[in-house]
Amino acid sequence: MIEAIHVGPDEAGPLQAVDSVRAVAGKGLEGDRHFRERGAKPGQALTLVAAENVEDVGLGTGETRRQLTVRGVDLNALVGKTFHVGEVECYGVELCEPCTHLQSMTRPGIIKDLAHRAGINADILSDGVIRVGDHVTI
Repeated sequence: MIEAIHVGPDEAGPLQAVDSVRAVAGKGLEGDRHFRERGAKPGQALTLVAAENVEDVGLGTGETRRQLTVRGVDLNALVGKTFHVGEVECYGVELCEPCTHLQSMTRPGIIKDLAHRAGINADILSDGVIRVGDHVTI
């Protein structure tokens, strides 16, 4: 289930929690820094992270800078698969590994702590609205 949605207009700025966001196939989430009018590169339209992993490393919701925080979903298992987030069809492209930018915005050691469990990058295959409370289904 989607616990939180975070979007922001630029890479370094703060993200805002929202109750819903419009997903545009091939482009991203409206109002987010990764939205590309001419089309997002594969795997750069949507990011998801498991709330359980965020809590396990002592970060707050939204601090991983992933757009969707979900609970009760094995995100790594969605890589290479088509799935739905509410009414929106998506495709899991790859693991979204932690980076030095995330570490600079959180704490030392976060790269190691979140290796292989920092979420996934996905493509958006259909237009629709994603809402807090929506379910992730295969």
